[in-house]
Amino acid sequence: MFDDLRPHLIELRKRLGISVATLVVMFFVMFYFHEPLLNWIVEPLNVALIEVGKKSLHAADGMVTTSQVGGAFFVALKVAFFASLLASLPIILGQLWMFVAPGLYANEKKMIIPFIIGGSGMFFIGVAFAYYVVTPFGFDFLITFGSFKFTPLINIEDYVGFFTKIMFGFGLAFELPIFAYFLALLGLVDDRQMRDFFKYAVVLIFIVAALLTPPDVLTQLLMAVPLVILYGISILIVRAVNPAPPLEEESEVTEEEDEADETARLEK
Repeated sequence: MFDDLRPHLIELRKRLGISVATLVVMFFVMFYFHEPLLNWIVEPLNVALIEVGKKSLHAADGMVTTSQVGGAFFVALKVAFFASLLASLPIILGQLWMFVAPGLYANEKKMIIPFIIGGSGMFFIGVAFAYYVVTPFGFDFLITFGSFKFTPLINIEDYVGFFTKIMFGFGLAFELPIFAYFLALLGLVDDRQMRDFFKYAVVLIFIVAALLTPPDVLTQLLMAVPLVILYGISILIVRAVNPAPPLEEESEVTEEEDEADETARLEK
């Protein structure tokens, strides 16, 4: 058994090695540019803090602080890792595809380019949606709420971790149509199954949104609603790629299988 797994383990180690090497190289590149990257990350927070100054007549303007001696350095490391992971995503997806490609048919192996472009593109669209739509609303609500009594002192270490969690959460969420497409391409799911699972999917979507977003209803809805829409788009994609057979045809196939099983049982 181990001899059968050995080639797969060797291939997995190769693909992981290339992915990690790419990530390490991109990390050093992004660390060099960590200051402009950090400015980009903190921009939504600064805008929200400016709003605090406009809305609050009694409290002082909020500010971004650090509570650690080496806080700025560790924040730079986090920012560089976040950016390097985004930059390495096409290579990582390519290595993932190359690992599973030997088990695919020749026509399925040709889907590597759509997989890389589609997967990376949808992830970046999710990140952009989170940055330009979700964070302005979410941060403005969370930071300005109660600012007439309290002065917001935002810890930069906590903020960067919070920010990257939201970005990756939305990036992964927007991969749903891509995953649905390739599952349908492999014949693992059809549109009827997707439709039947819809009511459960809505519950799961709101649970995931609650786990990946701040504890406020607005931000949760800003994640859950696009996900529900993406699930609907995924149903249309699966219908185009692997439509479910008509119910009459499906029942005929089931009857033929039952008759074949009954014949085989009588022959025994």
